Amino acid sequence: MTPEQLRDVVRTAVAGVVGRGELAVDVPDDVVVDRPKNPEHGDYATNVAMRLAKPAGRPPREVAELVAAELRLQPGIDRVDVAGPGFLNVTLAKAALGRLAVQAVTAGAGYGRTQVLAGQRLDLEFVSANPTGPVTIGSTRWAAVGDALGRLLTASGAEVTREYYFNDAGAQIDRFAASLQAAAAGRPTPEDGYAGEYVQDIGAQVVALEPGLLDRPDHEQLAVFRARGVELMFAEIKGSLADFGVRFDVYFSERTLHESGALDKAVGRLREGGHVYEADGAVWLRTTTFGDDKDRVLVKGDGETTYFAADCAYYLDKRERGFDKVLIMLGADHSGYVGRYKALVAAMGDDPDVHLEILLGQLVNLVKDGEIVRMSKRKGNFVLLADLVEAVGADAARYALARASVDQQIDLDLDLWSRQSSDNPVFYVQYAHARIASLLRGAADLGLALGEPDDVDVAALATQRESDLIRAVAEFPQVVSTAAELRAPHRVARYLEELAGTYHRFYDSCRVLPRGDEEATSLTTARLWLCAATATVLRNGLDVLGVHAPERM
Repeated sequence: MTPEQLRDVVRTAVAGVVGRGELAVDVPDDVVVDRPKNPEHGDYATNVAMRLAKPAGRPPREVAELVAAELRLQPGIDRVDVAGPGFLNVTLAKAALGRLAVQAVTAGAGYGRTQVLAGQRLDLEFVSANPTGPVTIGSTRWAAVGDALGRLLTASGAEVTREYYFNDAGAQIDRFAASLQAAAAGRPTPEDGYAGEYVQDIGAQVVALEPGLLDRPDHEQLAVFRARGVELMFAEIKGSLADFGVRFDVYFSERTLHESGALDKAVGRLREGGHVYEADGAVWLRTTTFGDDKDRVLVKGDGETTYFAADCAYYLDKRERGFDKVLIMLGADHSGYVGRYKALVAAMGDDPDVHLEILLGQLVNLVKDGEIVRMSKRKGNFVLLADLVEAVGADAARYALARASVDQQIDLDLDLWSRQSSDNPVFYVQYAHARIASLLRGAADLGLALGEPDDVDVAALATQRESDLIRAVAEFPQVVSTAAELRAPHRVARYLEELAGTYHRFYDSCRVLPRGDEEATSLTTARLWLCAATATVLRNGLDVLGVHAPERM
């Protein structure tokens, strides 16, 4: 019986008590079922009686006794105790508890997937680095967390589109083109231009693709460097992200908003709502009406549209594509942007609390030999995604970046994350999976197979270590759904580390395979199922984080 199934059982018990007229309350739609910290308090605990006491006008323990009596009649429940002010501590029958391991194995890759977010159509925008340079370590954190979040939301039933918005229009692209031109011609980097070895590389590639380019008029050169440079730079960005295991469903070009008339459409929509006015020769959006600290310019006095106008058009485009909510992941340095974006959503006639969600993340520092790594080998003033992957590998990098809550700054120790030892969290989790894979190969060599699910003597799994491991396996679906609802992939990583530790303790105290001339027993088979269930969860959990589950290490 999984926690989700137990919730249904508790609701059924409450409904039974209500149906007999012993309680005058509405049967709750949601029931909280938690795993007690102390195993002596049973397999699960619920506060449902305490929640029902006030509407029932009865003491919590009295309500608890009524629900407990009904629960004791339910199949799969061994014992129900009333504790403290009215908690219900539930102990499952050994067979019901052990059956969870079988359910995990038979569900396979589907174990942990739920429908808690079913019906939600979400647009998840992350990374969105400008095509004026390689992917830096800051954007790499969003690549790891954003991709994991997309996997979590999908596993919880939502329809998710992963989107990358690249700013291929405006002044920064002009500066990039001028920087490429200067590098190709052997001139110094222009003021406010882009420097670094990558600029030299791309400038040379553009010249190679366009023979005689430097002999053309200046404006023609800049047009070519702009078009070819962005194309080459973005190809490199896509390649770096693909090597990191991150791919997007949509790559959205800012330039298309200018070319399609989408900006005029968005400004017109805002004007119709009565939120646009003209002053000082510019066109403004009255965002202060919606809580922003000042109004924002949409069109400058020279007729040039602003980045904010493009943001308005981009948001409208997403909503017209049918997304229920727009999720945007930004660095902490963009915190001042939240107010104006909420204001534009409200000005469009939407509810920012319903149709918009902005996640802000803190910075990442790389640490080597106790010192912060500040410079890239490519001589730009940044550290690159490729540098991190080269130092610790893609799996360790993804796991390390997704392991911490996004509102925490990370000091990522390259020495730790490249170490092949149990103090490296990703190695610890991956090793648990590889250890189980080795055990299952050993079982196959002995001619031992899992057999049919209905034939497993799950009641044989009776020790404390076995019960601990089964309960840990059973928690996985709830961990996934909670992590998705809270937008917190780090919860999955921390859970996997706890699961790996629980498995290692089980393995050290419960012998699985027979030795010498010993015969395999029903307990042997049951423990093999439990090991296979643990491997299933480790594999599915690592997959949520975009990390491999190796068979050998």
